[in-house]
Amino acid sequence: MATTVINGKEVVVDDEGFMTQYDQWDEAIGQALATAIGVDMTDEHWKVVNFLREDFKEKGETPTIRRVSTAGGVDTKKLFQLFPKKPAKKMSYIAGLPKPHGCV
Repeated sequence: MATTVINGKEVVVDDEGFMTQYDQWDEAIGQALATAIGVDMTDEHWKVVNFLREDFKEKGETPTIRRVSTAGGVDTKKLFQLFPKKPAKKMSYIAGLPKPHGCV
């Protein structure tokens, strides 16, 4: 694993730049990651990111789009509006979580 500096903090990332240490993330890092990929964070974005982090902590794996829709209460169409083109990758990246299984 490699390390990088995000928002002034050194964090551990995988080969694709996804954070690998849950406790290294904070909202300032999430904001910096969102800015880096062109996502303007709103309360709706933070609702999704916070759900991902809570669900990951409970389940031990990054939730899929389907899980965010069913358990998180944000429909798939809305997820594509909030995180265009690759919502699963973008959501998990901003949330400081590993890329979801099945995500290319």
